[in-house]
Amino acid sequence: MAQTVSMTSDPARRDSESHGPLGRLGLWVIDHRKLVGLVWVLLVVGLGVFAPAVEKNLSGAGWQADGSESVAVRDLAQGHFGGNASHAIQVGVHSTDGPLAQGEGRAVIDDVVALLRSDPRLADVVPPVPGATVSPDGETAVVLAGAGVDTNEMVRVATDIKEGLHGLSTETVQVNPTGSSLLWSDFNEANLEAMLTSELYSWPVTLAILVLAFGALVAAGLPLLLTLAGLIASAGSLVLINELMPVSIWAMNFAMMFALALGIDYALFVVARYRAARFGHGASAESAIAETMDTAGKAVLLSGATVLVSLSAVMLVPSPAFRSMAGGIMLSVVFVLAATLTLLPVVLVALGDRINTFALPWMRVGEHRSPLFARWGAHLWRRPMIWGLGSTVLLLALAAPILGLKTGMPSIKVLPEDASARIGYGLVQDAFGDGAPGMLQIVAARDDVDAASSTLAGDPGISAVLPPQPSADGSDLTLIQAMPTVDPSSPELADTVDRLRADLPASALVGGAAVENLDLTDQLQRSTPLVIGVVLALGFLLLLIALQAPLISLLGTLASLLSTAAAFGVARLVFQDGHGAGLLGFESQGFLDAWAPVFFFAMIFAIAMDYTVFLLASAKEHWEKSGDPREAMVGAVAHSGRVIFAAGGVMVAVFFTFALSGPLPPKEMGVILGVAVLLDTFLVRLVLLPVMLRATGRAAWAAPSWLRRVLPDISFAHD
Repeated sequence: MAQTVSMTSDPARRDSESHGPLGRLGLWVIDHRKLVGLVWVLLVVGLGVFAPAVEKNLSGAGWQADGSESVAVRDLAQGHFGGNASHAIQVGVHSTDGPLAQGEGRAVIDDVVALLRSDPRLADVVPPVPGATVSPDGETAVVLAGAGVDTNEMVRVATDIKEGLHGLSTETVQVNPTGSSLLWSDFNEANLEAMLTSELYSWPVTLAILVLAFGALVAAGLPLLLTLAGLIASAGSLVLINELMPVSIWAMNFAMMFALALGIDYALFVVARYRAARFGHGASAESAIAETMDTAGKAVLLSGATVLVSLSAVMLVPSPAFRSMAGGIMLSVVFVLAATLTLLPVVLVALGDRINTFALPWMRVGEHRSPLFARWGAHLWRRPMIWGLGSTVLLLALAAPILGLKTGMPSIKVLPEDASARIGYGLVQDAFGDGAPGMLQIVAARDDVDAASSTLAGDPGISAVLPPQPSADGSDLTLIQAMPTVDPSSPELADTVDRLRADLPASALVGGAAVENLDLTDQLQRSTPLVIGVVLALGFLLLLIALQAPLISLLGTLASLLSTAAAFGVARLVFQDGHGAGLLGFESQGFLDAWAPVFFFAMIFAIAMDYTVFLLASAKEHWEKSGDPREAMVGAVAHSGRVIFAAGGVMVAVFFTFALSGPLPPKEMGVILGVAVLLDTFLVRLVLLPVMLRATGRAAWAAPSWLRRVLPDISFAHD
């Protein structure tokens, strides 16, 4: 009963109507803490039942441009030519003891054919054909296993059968499956190992930074609670969604990273504000929650909305892999955001004073305003020109190399040298020619076969043309396979494909695994400007709605663009030009993976805007209270600088661990995101953006009256 009286007599209860929607939400969840806790337990446990199946159930493919000519060829080849499509499996059999027709070779090939035919998911299994899939010296042969299922399921087939195929090898005969399905299977396996290794490295560093940032071990565990709840819920949800539509395994990988990054960001911002109100100002737990939710909670909600909007632009790319990856991240953001706004207030009130258990002796846990960052803000106010100009010049210098950036889809070099797909790739290439692993597939009407074959034979980019293959179902279609003169990852292949598409008869469609990569690269290059434009426009609109100030909203958006461009400039030097390749342990492809600009741009911009919202929301709060431009700038740095510094430090540590292990794409991800966060945290948010506030003064917060009438009334001040 005493507790009930205390709750109702608290000012936060008496004046609950004076709080904003989030303040009232905070009071509601702590009033119904048992219900909220039960809902989260049921949610995490219910979805957690499915979470362990995430690595097995999620797909590994989907890297295609929907609606492209090459995808049409793949579908036709699978449906009319016994599964002889781009995602079919090729099994390389190589003898080190003379021709395969002698010794153990014939028996091993028979065993390979029998094993492949035992899997009902495979279509026609074609033994080696002399003159076509047997090398001139007879020492290497290829068994073709047609695709009887879609690309995602074929990756699972490859994973299921590759160990059995390897087991058929003898001392003199080597068996190595290869092809695009094996490539994705091996890549996903190497990528998972890299993710686990990176997590092993990053967690101790993360925990150490969190303890320093929060000043207490128990408080430092709160972001991990949010991350765990968000990860389990999103993992289970992705497994369920995969039953309705294919979801890329990368969706979970990126979701894991974002759940950790945003869980830390949001918890830092909310907990710092709560402890300041509760232990610094002596407010009751209820009043502290209401104040925290009305200020930090509002900033977190707007930050989450900005992240979701930025990532939603990736949905404009017509590729299943991209859409499912963006969807997976967005799902994790929704769960982490929900946990921050509902579960975290309950945990804070439940912990009480125990949140400061195992506090560092020199930390003042109730201190919200950092004296160190207050001095830094005051220094920037006095010397804006030198710091603003210096940071801008440095960012522009780092961004300059982006002008020579080249992109392409990942080559076989992204796999470890001992991966089956890479070994088999090398065997096929050595035995049949540079272009053999990237055979072109041309589907044409029966009446155009002679003209198509003649065009292929006369093209300088084609070294061999196989005999036409009539459709298995008696349709009017014929499949012609042609071997390019160059490696599938060579830039010259694109010229050959463009020339063939112009010269072949109108009924002819050009495809193949390498061409699917080219079509996806072309689609990404066309989609990237659209995605960037949409992200920038929506990011600006959200900032404008939140801050009601067009000038600083525009400057905040442009500042985020600077750090993003600088990160890609560094990426060009490292991954395209190969600087530091030996140190990071990778072989340069001569280009950046084609999906990096569009996808990483959205991710980097989302993180950058996350910090922008935190800093500018704090500045807006101080401006609303004081009307003083200096207090708005210095106060924002003093109150949010430590949080931004700590959160940025954690993310840099997490991202850079991905640069130390695994195949090339995770290294690109680690370096690009790590550099972007490093620059954005320490140059843009803690130097350039405060200088912009200093330079614009009162104009930063000015808005025409007509705009204020249109925009919703959002305030960050709390009495």
